[in-house]
Amino acid sequence: MQIKVKKLKENAKLPTHGHPGDAGMDFYATENVIFPPGKQMKIGTGVAVEIPEGYVGLIWDKSSISFNLGLKVMGGVIDSVYRGELIMSLLNTSDKEVIIEKGHKIAQMVIQRFEHCDILEADELSETIRGDGREGSTGLK
Repeated sequence: MQIKVKKLKENAKLPTHGHPGDAGMDFYATENVIFPPGKQMKIGTGVAVEIPEGYVGLIWDKSSISFNLGLKVMGGVIDSVYRGELIMSLLNTSDKEVIIEKGHKIAQMVIQRFEHCDILEADELSETIRGDGREGSTGLK
């Protein structure tokens, strides 16, 4: 599969795969951003992508900035009909200021096939073993 990527800003970097066989494409910051503790900020990538029909781009954390810096991706579904700039929204979950510099990897996108479904209102749903059990439905042990 090929994904077309358009640079929207002169300083934008095309996404890359860190290693052969990696599922995620790394996206890069086009600006310096300072994340105060507990605050959510947006970072532009300067690129737009053309995801084929029947596929979706799912935005995920870069483990290095998630584990080491406490930045968590917020949101993250890129539909195949979207052609605007990919702007990543990250939340600083740490108690320290985090600085992301222009050119740093900030998030990754995995392309996945999906099934479009028709929405059907129903008065009843089928029974299952779990039913409407939520957290702890399998027990604590």
